[in-house]
Amino acid sequence: MAARKTKSTKADRTELIEALNAIEKEKQISKDIILEAIENSLLAACKNQFGKSENIRVNIDRETGEVKVFADYEVVEDDMIEDDALQIGITEAKLRFRDDVEVGEKVSTEVTPKNFGRIAAQKAKQVVVQKIREEERKVLYVQYLEKEREVITGIVQRYSGKNVCINLGRVDAILMESEQVRGEHFRPTEHIKLYVVEVKDTPKGPRITVSRSHPEFVKRLFEEEVTEIQDGIVTIESIAREAGSRTKIAVSTVDPNVDACVGMNGSRVNAIVNELRGEKIDIVNWSDMPEIFIENALSPAVVMDVSIDEYEKTARVIVPENQLSLAIGKEGQNARLAAKLTGYKIDIKCE
Repeated sequence: MAARKTKSTKADRTELIEALNAIEKEKQISKDIILEAIENSLLAACKNQFGKSENIRVNIDRETGEVKVFADYEVVEDDMIEDDALQIGITEAKLRFRDDVEVGEKVSTEVTPKNFGRIAAQKAKQVVVQKIREEERKVLYVQYLEKEREVITGIVQRYSGKNVCINLGRVDAILMESEQVRGEHFRPTEHIKLYVVEVKDTPKGPRITVSRSHPEFVKRLFEEEVTEIQDGIVTIESIAREAGSRTKIAVSTVDPNVDACVGMNGSRVNAIVNELRGEKIDIVNWSDMPEIFIENALSPAVVMDVSIDEYEKTARVIVPENQLSLAIGKEGQNARLAAKLTGYKIDIKCE
């Protein structure tokens, strides 16, 4: 029976090392990290066995998986022993260890308890499962943290009340009602693009906040679609959006051909408008002169005069009478977006 137990224990140890080698290769989790965690877990278990663990060491052989427990003692004069769990007298130390041992040295002896292999196996399983979960969570967090403030594609799973559950590959995200565009509805299994607002690390894995109403969503779509933006020829200077209705984008360029954003026959803008389910997009020229920038921002209305107050960040705009409603826009939308785009409070008057 004893021989069978020894054989079984050795097999268990070998299986542990083989399993850790496989985990290291497959999941990129260091075998040493897991073994250290198992040693720490066993050290805590030793406290129940020995009452103290300050001088206890647990060592797992990295090749064989054999577990041994050692107790370290400080050698002191025979009449100076204050705690026999941590100290050993010089006379006993010479008898048990070696003749040339001296006061002040540390000596170690193996104190591996009986049936410790079974305890070690149980702890090892718990630690391995826990470490795999922790490391996989870390890997996922880092993977999606790199996608923060970028556009990703997700698959619609289902509606949960007014929120939408989205599968992003290895994790799920919730498209909250507040981050949706009013009027948009999705079908299960539909592929949609989303802007990653924030990625947080939590005990249950990364929590990813996604949006389709964020102004940066439109900006990132343009960066994906327009190679001139990727190459730095065209720069998006500012953006103002009323999601689902209209967006204004101010661009500057080292090349006077700003139509690069639009593409042939409006192909590039059309692709983005289709993704945004018909949202209107105005592209205007940015200028470092506020008067010109405000005039451009109020397009398609024709502006006669702009006077600004830099300190108050206000602008007074004069337009022809027949352009007043166009400059203000439906329910004031054009003026609102122009104000957001330029950073000026705009007061529009007809001539």
